[in-house]
Amino acid sequence: MKLLRVLAWICLALGCVAIAIAEAPITAVEAVGITVSDLDRSIEFYTHVLHFQKEWEKELIGADVEHLKGVFGVRVRVARLRLGSEEIELSEYLAPQGRPLPQDSRSNDLWFQHIAIVVSDMEQAYQWLREHRVQQVSSGPETLPAWNPQAGGIQAFYFRDPDGHVLEIIHFPSGKGDPRWQRTTQDLFLGIDHTAIAVSNTEASLGFYRDQLGMRVAGASENYGDEQEHLNNVFGARLRITSLRAGHGPGIELLEYLAPRTGRRIPEDAHANDLAHWETLVDQEDVNASWAWFTQSHHKIISSDVERMGEWSGFLFADPDGHVLEAISPASAQALNVKEGKQ
Repeated sequence: MKLLRVLAWICLALGCVAIAIAEAPITAVEAVGITVSDLDRSIEFYTHVLHFQKEWEKELIGADVEHLKGVFGVRVRVARLRLGSEEIELSEYLAPQGRPLPQDSRSNDLWFQHIAIVVSDMEQAYQWLREHRVQQVSSGPETLPAWNPQAGGIQAFYFRDPDGHVLEIIHFPSGKGDPRWQRTTQDLFLGIDHTAIAVSNTEASLGFYRDQLGMRVAGASENYGDEQEHLNNVFGARLRITSLRAGHGPGIELLEYLAPRTGRRIPEDAHANDLAHWETLVDQEDVNASWAWFTQSHHKIISSDVERMGEWSGFLFADPDGHVLEAISPASAQALNVKEGKQ
């Protein structure tokens, strides 16, 4: 039925209605990957300060990882951490080391990406972060104004990890966010609601994430004013925000800065070992079919082929602004597809 991916027709009593079908559908957001300079230091920060739990650690080397990441001569330490039901993946490139995060990075630069960590009590979480001397981006926690029906009452605060990556803590009031964030708990840090990316054009990004990857739009708002400016630490910030969801996992939030439109583009020569590099890992039923479609449609692919990495197969590709995603599927499923001649 793959020949019908572009367009499906459902005939109803009153006629036929055209329904767009995703070209390379994702079933879940598996994890969010971050390149770090010192894995031990980052594990200590995320587990001790933010209460993540370490799931596993491994060291990767060889042609498979080189072709997957698009970096020659790779040796990389990777650790998977969990908070609630969500996971992040930290990668330290022992060789070759990439470029540091630009010191003057701002929230409207297009390489901006963060994860939004849900907290049960904003004031308590902020004081905890202050006690651990995190580097602040926001001047303090901000409560978004009531005039904004989508975001009113949400509290948020931006800060940095040891490498300068921006992170967010967020608190949802009653009636906002996923109902699971409202459960009574003794935990302070609950899980990851979404990863947010700065985009240059919302419609182009929707054409990619919604129409081609099959994510659904879960909400939209336009945020501006004193609270938003101090949250992002960008004077005059006015954002068009669109929330997207797959079947499972954290959402992907599109941040288009309507003002100021001075954000810098992701460099063409960016690589996976650069500290500005993030990867959003997305589950797919058939990465071989997705690879074929991406190749034929001339999308930017970073990997040289679908690579098998232990129990899974996958490849790296980029969205219209250059944000990197990693398509993954169980290796057993891909082997079965190849055996049966499914391409």
